[in-house]
Amino acid sequence: MSNSMSDMTIVLRSLRTRALATGVATGLVAIAVALLLVLLSLREAASQAFRRGTGNIHLLVSADASPLVAVLNGLFYANAPANPISWVKFKEIEDGFPWQWCIPTQLGDSYFGSPVMATSPDFFTDFEPVAGSPFQFSDGRAFEASFEVVVGAAVAADRSLKVGQKIVLAHGSGRGSGAGAEGGHEHADHPYEVVGILQPTGSAHDRALFTDLVSTWIIHAEEKREHPAGASATEQPAAPKGPSQASTSDAGQESAHEHDHAHDHAHVAEADLRDEEKLITGILLRIPTRPGSDSSASIAAQFDRLRRDVSITVAQPAQQIGRLMALIGDIDWLFVAMAVVVLLSSAASIMLAMISSMELRRRQVAILRVLGASAWRVFALAITESTLIGLIGAGIGAALAILGGWVATTLLAERVGVVVTGAVDPRAAILVAAGAVVLASIAGIVPAVKAYRTPITRHLRPLA
Repeated sequence: MSNSMSDMTIVLRSLRTRALATGVATGLVAIAVALLLVLLSLREAASQAFRRGTGNIHLLVSADASPLVAVLNGLFYANAPANPISWVKFKEIEDGFPWQWCIPTQLGDSYFGSPVMATSPDFFTDFEPVAGSPFQFSDGRAFEASFEVVVGAAVAADRSLKVGQKIVLAHGSGRGSGAGAEGGHEHADHPYEVVGILQPTGSAHDRALFTDLVSTWIIHAEEKREHPAGASATEQPAAPKGPSQASTSDAGQESAHEHDHAHDHAHVAEADLRDEEKLITGILLRIPTRPGSDSSASIAAQFDRLRRDVSITVAQPAQQIGRLMALIGDIDWLFVAMAVVVLLSSAASIMLAMISSMELRRRQVAILRVLGASAWRVFALAITESTLIGLIGAGIGAALAILGGWVATTLLAERVGVVVTGAVDPRAAILVAAGAVVLASIAGIVPAVKAYRTPITRHLRPLA
């Protein structure tokens, strides 16, 4: 048997003998490596995902409290905007400049917690959820009439929705057990037909549903006219529900039939809508640009012009996401620093564990020296032992990072609507793992020196 094989056997037996200390040191290395890899991998991926999610719009108009809130609500569906914009104001903005396109949106309804955006058909042809990548349909088409709905890829997969199904939307954006928010009101008298399923875009729009503005206006106009005293729909008893969410035409008709018995419903046609009933919550704007260019000198001019209107909030999505990333970046580096501290602590743990072990193994070291092992060979054994701890910890940490990255990306997609890739950057993995191994090797120097200097004669005396 070669010396190298004998040395590795000695090292492995030593690690097994003090399994608890070895496990603690290895665990600390693994945790530190996993933290660093997850943070470093997701930091840039999240930044790119936010920037990608703004699509190809130049300006976003809303009545939210701040431009950043407007972007998070209007493009990432963080919350439903609280304040509406009148249709008169929309027409004023649309007619105030020759936009390349001007798309109205309204948020406020939901389907099992997934946001519902009411908009115009131009949303699918002009707006690109990811710049350079327009919407594509995996099945069906865009809505063409009232009470038709297009479903994002994530919603369709989660709820097993298919073209031709009937679903019931609800007022509010919570996550109740029924169609909409907890305590919300289902629009049971107006079931929607699924006419299209979108292909995945890797953006927040995958977890949304899309319908036309007129349908939404009609539903909310009928509710307001039913309750002229000013009580909101959410304060009224919800319509009777079947055993599950209405997903077929029969379920939708049954729910509507029950609702008709409960209320003398005031049906409203599109022609009956009043100006104050035509409300939206956002406007997506794009300035005309030269082919192949995404910038224009008019962006800043129109931004300044619209900002003078105190009744609206105007945001440049790319600029707001840049500010958000700057804020997150400061916090991000704090977590990276914490992970580095944990890695240094793991190196100190390795050193202390091996120093303690070396005090108990001086007789073993002395016997090795008598059997012909040189002082440098004993030194190398100690260094190999600490390096092996670092290597095993780095391997486990990389595996944990892959799992942690998957968990983080899943939570971001579900809670924020930001889709990021959870893959660990191979270059970062190599650098972090190599750093962990080097630190573990350095941590073994002090115990190795103590082993190197072990006096042979004193530790070979007979035990009393």
